[in-house]
Amino acid sequence: MSKTPPSTPAVLFLRSKGVTFSEYSYRYEDRGGTAVASRELGVPEHAVVKTLVMEDDTRAPLIVLMHGDREVSTKQLARQIGARSVEPCKPEVATRHTGYLVGGTSPFATRKPMPVYVERSILDLPTIYINGGSRGFLFGVAPADVVRVLGATPVDVAIG
Repeated sequence: MSKTPPSTPAVLFLRSKGVTFSEYSYRYEDRGGTAVASRELGVPEHAVVKTLVMEDDTRAPLIVLMHGDREVSTKQLARQIGARSVEPCKPEVATRHTGYLVGGTSPFATRKPMPVYVERSILDLPTIYINGGSRGFLFGVAPADVVRVLGATPVDVAIG
């Protein structure tokens, strides 16, 4: 565990919105994903939420918040948001859209404003653990606060 959590744009954003959150730092492992975060924090992987940057068929970026132990059905997502198709962005494109490095992507205080979609079942959890804008740094926050400050739209797109 690092001594001092980073002061990222996401931290400043949540503070400016009056959101109550806890901060967790852990030893980041390249390609470890939510399994490592879950293990290091001692929380279920289902409660660790991935921030996925995707693009629709017009190359418009969007963010999907998904359980760490689930995948996104891009066909279902496209259908639900009225797009012909949706696909994940390449890492360098995701960084350009968000201002964050992949592995440290937060949905808060992104470089470009983008629509945010949240897997509906995430809203049933009391607390979620979501990236705070730096690799190895998560927030513990109420899902309702995430939806409120991001204007996130619930979708049903989880598989797995």
